[in-house]
Amino acid sequence: MSGPQNISELHELASQPDRSVIESLREVDSNVLVIGAGGKMGFHLSRMIHRALTELKSRHRVIAISRFGSAGATELFDDQGIETISIDLTREGVVENLPDANNIFFLAGVKFGTGDNPEVLHQMNVDLPSRVARRYGNSKIVALSTGCVYSFTKPASGGSVETDPLNPPGEYANSCVEREQAFRDSGARTSLIRLNYSVDLRYGVLVDIAQKVLLEKPIDVTTGFANVIWQGDAIAYIVKALTKAASPPFVINVTGKRVLSVRDVAQRFAQRCCKDVTFIGTEKETAWLNNASKSHQLWGQPSISEDELIEWVADWLLSGGPTLDKPTRFEVRDGKY
Repeated sequence: MSGPQNISELHELASQPDRSVIESLREVDSNVLVIGAGGKMGFHLSRMIHRALTELKSRHRVIAISRFGSAGATELFDDQGIETISIDLTREGVVENLPDANNIFFLAGVKFGTGDNPEVLHQMNVDLPSRVARRYGNSKIVALSTGCVYSFTKPASGGSVETDPLNPPGEYANSCVEREQAFRDSGARTSLIRLNYSVDLRYGVLVDIAQKVLLEKPIDVTTGFANVIWQGDAIAYIVKALTKAASPPFVINVTGKRVLSVRDVAQRFAQRCCKDVTFIGTEKETAWLNNASKSHQLWGQPSISEDELIEWVADWLLSGGPTLDKPTRFEVRDGKY
């Protein structure tokens, strides 16, 4: 399958609902709220749900909620007929006055620039989820978490599974553990999505590596292994998790099938792009790695393989495709972002 060649094709492909996504929304009995929709996955998630509900001829709407701070931030949503609410979710009383709905996708959170600001981490990753869980305690909630709630593990293990203990390094990762606990404590029916790492061609681990290769910058392989997944596949799993929302929460890892070697990926990009590549550091024995076999057994393998995704990223960057300039910093090992 050939990859998208421009932004319109990227949005189209990343938000295309397959039949199982459509069927997972057949029983939706109210509007759907996407809280924190202004982030990197919010538009594609909102549009996939909107397209599925349109296919089902549902009368219910998707409402995307976020600060939408930049000029024109809602245009993509508006153009697709997706309703938006622009609001600062951290203001007192805002969450409590959001529209009623029985189906909630919660994407809000903060990571970067928080290394020395634990107050912001707590406000966004702990307090806000607690308030949302209380507000929508009678609804079904799908809440985005992260694979960073696990400890580092060896590639040979295949990655952490959902029943592994949570003992992550750093303030950010621990705030994500607390975010999960906030939903548990609320008693709300919830699915917790432990995701790493989504790639939509404009950002992601593969984009980080490929850009360094193209710029002939050395690749640090200290964190030498990673999981990746095409954003369209990640969003499809997230949508389907709505059917599994439960109390205590249903927990699911979402990522690709394989553990990738950073060194191998960089060498593939170098060959593909006709560039030399140099490396610094030596691979540590461990990395943040997820085993997503549970989600694959429930809902099938990702439609786009890691090999295809590598080719897509190379084609996108070589053709001058835009990026979001938002490095994942997946190589960070102390949890300080």
